[in-house]
Amino acid sequence: MIDLDFVSLDTELWVAAAGLFVLAAVAALAEHRRNRRRTLDRVGWVPWNVIQVLSFMGSVVALALALKAR
Repeated sequence: MIDLDFVSLDTELWVAAAGLFVLAAVAALAEHRRNRRRTLDRVGWVPWNVIQVLSFMGSVVALALALKAR
């Protein structure tokens, strides 16, 4: 994490949780678009399911730590 003097640790954790949750939502949208593609041969190479799960788990951990740091 970036150590800024004017931002507390719990604020940094809230921002990290929000950012990771947004990343999980974007990964879910990308996986949905991949499943509904017209050309079945154009699969793609990004593992959106893994990104979605890991970022959601990270956001839950950051949220729990932010609530504990309060």
